Amino acid sequence: MTNTTTKKPASKLDTLEKLLKRKNGASIAEMMKATGWQQHSVRGAIAGAMKKRGHTIASEKIDGTRRYRIEEVGK
Repeated sequence: MTNTTTKKPASKLDTLEKLLKRKNGASIAEMMKATGWQQHSVRGAIAGAMKKRGHTIASEKIDGTRRYRIEEVGK
């Protein structure tokens, strides 16, 4: 009997979280492309699921594009 470890594939929320943890965060368009979700679904996930996971979301406008990121605690 072999001991195989099967890894669960990353969910779309995991993908979203990974994008938001980047230094420059992500735009709505980038998150839509990565998840295949519509704009309102991405915004809903940020407002609901990411906050339920305990993240604080920051947003800022850079060169005319709003970018969202997970704010690190203590910074």
